[in-house]
Amino acid sequence: MTEEEYISDRLNDQIDWYSKKSQTNQKWFKGLRLLEIVAAAVIPFLAGIGTKLPYYSVIIGALGVIIAVSAGLSALYKYHENWIEYRTTSETLKHEKYVFQTKCSPYNGEDAFSRLVQRVEGLISKENSQWSRYAEKAKNA
Repeated sequence: MTEEEYISDRLNDQIDWYSKKSQTNQKWFKGLRLLEIVAAAVIPFLAGIGTKLPYYSVIIGALGVIIAVSAGLSALYKYHENWIEYRTTSETLKHEKYVFQTKCSPYNGEDAFSRLVQRVEGLISKENSQWSRYAEKAKNA
């Protein structure tokens, strides 16, 4: 595999994947948090107007359920943690790519491409290992 093939087929593909996953997790995290905040803000308002609104106690209870489900989903799927981890991995891969392309240390020697591949694959492998440990722990819980 040539340097160009590796960068376009492997490195750029991984940068794009981690970036997209980061964006998706960020949207889910922020969306669920917004839902929690709005629901939590509406509860005191509804409690204040009380019996003037039909079924107000059912509505307040439903908002409490929405808050609990939203917080539970966010904790279960770890949207915030994944957002940060995927963004960090994407930015680290970009950094390695740019340092390599500008021939800066540690990519200024004859073994620059080999070193790039080792470092990039190490980063990807580390991310995959972390995911595997998390999945195994979740399965055994």
